[in-house]
Amino acid sequence: QVQLLESGGGLVQAGDSLRLSCAASGGSFSRVAMGWFRQAPGKEREFVAAINWSGGATYYADSVKGRFIISRDNAKNTMYLQMNSLKPEETAVYYCAACQSTYGGVITSVARYDYWGQGTQVTVSS
Repeated sequence: QVQLLESGGGLVQAGDSLRLSCAASGGSFSRVAMGWFRQAPGKEREFVAAINWSGGATYYADSVKGRFIISRDNAKNTMYLQMNSLKPEETAVYYCAACQSTYGGVITSVARYDYWGQGTQVTVSS
């Protein structure tokens, strides 16, 4: 069983940057696909970015493409999300997730992820 713990959220101004981290424990981190999702109040959880087990493949939601960068360090059992040029509408709780699938690519569907962190709040003021 994989346990996930996000960190790095906070209050920033529009245009600022933040880097989120997701530390994993309790499982084979290097064998799982990972992803970042976010959920704003009153809205459904939405896909942000995904990375495959090796870090060799990534995929982004159109809304963050070119501004966010997902990465992972399997030696440290940690995944990251570098968020640049943040916008007020991106205020949300950000979650990391892990999928123990043998599929070697990226996974974008909420339903396919097996493990979730408790989330970290990101607030972007205008």
